[in-house]
Amino acid sequence: MPQLSATARARLPASAFAYIDAKGRRRLPIHDASHVRNALSRFDQTTFENDAAREKARRRLLAAAKKYGIVPIGFFDGQLRNERLQAEIKGRATDVASLPRGMVTFLMTDIEGSTTLLRTLGDRYAKLLREVRTLIRASVRSAGGHEVDARADEFFAAFRRPAHALDAAVRIQRALQEREWPDGAEVSVRIGVHTGRTTLAETGYVGIAVHTASRVCSAGHGGQILLSTAAHAALDVVQMSRIAGISVRTLGRYSLAGLPEPEALFQVNATDLRVKFPKLRVAAVRGPAAAGRRS
Repeated sequence: MPQLSATARARLPASAFAYIDAKGRRRLPIHDASHVRNALSRFDQTTFENDAAREKARRRLLAAAKKYGIVPIGFFDGQLRNERLQAEIKGRATDVASLPRGMVTFLMTDIEGSTTLLRTLGDRYAKLLREVRTLIRASVRSAGGHEVDARADEFFAAFRRPAHALDAAVRIQRALQEREWPDGAEVSVRIGVHTGRTTLAETGYVGIAVHTASRVCSAGHGGQILLSTAAHAALDVVQMSRIAGISVRTLGRYSLAGLPEPEALFQVNATDLRVKFPKLRVAAVRGPAAAGRRS
């Protein structure tokens, strides 16, 4: 299709264009069949001043396509894909907008032995995973937390207050312990809690605090709740006393992958939860922190 010269463009009436912006610039010529096809293919690459202008141009373009007997199937498909994408982006933006900012306490969970459970249960594992997620979601919401992400056998939540994250972690372990699972399966979840200042981008949280929370979680065992140094420091005696039967045990300092310095880790104990676990799944670092001290 030959490109319109400035002179030829100037001779065309305003009706020969699908879009004329506020400055009078005429875009998407539709005066013949070849230009209509070109406009259809370039419509989503065009920047419009607002949604109303976009919709007006879309109607003019479709009217021109009808005039020249063009059935714009590809155009409709593209518009539907674009609308779905915009809806997903808007939905994510709305979700992200509700998340806490600044100093945030993260809670991460991971199902222990998920591969073994999958082999044992087969197709029924999907149902079990949904039930575990439902249980975790209910505990997080009851404690005032916000779900950030759930993928495979992991769950990620954020809290404005460290005590609320601790409350959620204990609720999760208690609920899992009380539930009976199919075929007598044992379902246990390791939980890591970390407090840090992070950045909230369009797609969610980014920063070392997220990485630290993940590493703290992966260091533990099913049924165990671990706190990072920062999460432990953010919890005071008054806050912890509000959660009945809770104490914290110092485990020592450990080297966590990707972190520049060793991290002191703490185990949360509750009177009705398991308190004895194997050694952590990360390397211990000799230092002044004495294992076994309680706070």
